[in-house]
Amino acid sequence: MKLRKLVMVFMLVVMGSALAQERARVVIPTGGVGGVFFFYGQALAKVLTEAGVADATAQQTGGSYDNLLLLRDRTNPAANTYFCALSTIDAVKLSFTGQERRFAERRADMQRILFYMYPSLIHIVTSEGSGIRFVSDLRGRRVSTGVPGSSTENLALMVMRGAGVDVRELRTQERLGAAESARALVEGRIDAYFWVGGVPTSSVVEAAQGLTRRGDRIRLVDVPRTGPTAQLLMQEFPGIVSTGNLRREIYGTRENHFVLYTGNVFLCPASMPDDLAAAIMRAVFANLPTLTAATAAARDTTIQNTVNLVNQRFLVPFHPGALRYLRETGAIR
Repeated sequence: MKLRKLVMVFMLVVMGSALAQERARVVIPTGGVGGVFFFYGQALAKVLTEAGVADATAQQTGGSYDNLLLLRDRTNPAANTYFCALSTIDAVKLSFTGQERRFAERRADMQRILFYMYPSLIHIVTSEGSGIRFVSDLRGRRVSTGVPGSSTENLALMVMRGAGVDVRELRTQERLGAAESARALVEGRIDAYFWVGGVPTSSVVEAAQGLTRRGDRIRLVDVPRTGPTAQLLMQEFPGIVSTGNLRREIYGTRENHFVLYTGNVFLCPASMPDDLAAAIMRAVFANLPTLTAATAAARDTTIQNTVNLVNQRFLVPFHPGALRYLRETGAIR
């Protein structure tokens, strides 16, 4: 009897070990501290792990392009390990086509979209005391354009180019992350900074509070829809850049602002099994409160927004497992 119990215990241990080995490992590169990607990715990893879908972990990175490089280079199906990416849509397109220099020799054409996350505001943050109102006013000023090689930096340079501002016309170009840029603005070391992220971004909220304590007030640089900058960008990047209004209560600005937006998506490699991709979709949409508790931007993580992107027939394909889930729920035919 004692021997039988020992054998049973041994078999349970072996079976448990085998099951543990079978469960996939999913790594979710996120973004810098203070940005929405960071909090969204942490919450997403928690959802997948607690739902038993995969052993999921979040990894801090410089943002979209770093995430897509990891998806391309670190995924290892033989080890049941998949790197998935949080990314802005502009970075998705440029890495998929090889138009971004780091993907010129080897495109990230193995990326597949699972779902739409939320729109990102192309923040151009300054203070009322700076006197900066429009993008053209950045000439001769101290400006942070984001982490080197990040989607924020690429979009910042694109926006300035659209306004006819050469980066060489800046007094100084800093290349700081979200939290570092916010601190530098409050401390008076820069005059403005770019940040691409969900609304509200915690570090921008903190910048607003810090400026108020110093007797100043936060302001966002306006990019009117009918102005030449917005028109040029929407023409050059159709479906990637859009315009909108930012309500003054979001960051405590004195007035509403005309702003630019881009979208964000969650992607996994094409080598990920369809069953795993479908299971990720089920876990995410069954646990949306966990995501929205981590960041308010996740309120736009909806099946309908994902379906809207499917219907746009975007350049980058959806993962077959994601499409299977959408068919199962009746969201698409």
